Amino acid sequence: MSPRSFGAYVRQKRLALLQEDTSYSLRRVALAVGLEPSFLSKIERGVAPPPSELKIKALAGALGEDPDVLLALAGKISTDLHDAIRRRPQLLAELIREVRNAPDEAVSGIVRESRARYGKG
Repeated sequence: MSPRSFGAYVRQKRLALLQEDTSYSLRRVALAVGLEPSFLSKIERGVAPPPSELKIKALAGALGEDPDVLLALAGKISTDLHDAIRRRPQLLAELIREVRNAPDEAVSGIVRESRARYGKG
């Protein structure tokens, strides 16, 4: 996905939250996650690229969003997933290719079975 869709998604999410709570102003959210308000504005407008993984995770926390969703929209993956792929690149690539077109319920079933068998994480 393009960085532009990342910014539009963040803006849409923030503005929806702002309807209910003024603490979701651009300035307050930016400062809460350690960004300059002008930089967050540029990100939301698609003028600047998404920030670092750390800032994206902080932004996800501030907006009540799943960090992996925002990272994916930014065209990034979290460091822990990157490390897992580097440990078993062929096997994990095969797994992802096999499930990429499977329905969500099927993929969720695989995740549940893996957690039951091997524990989370």
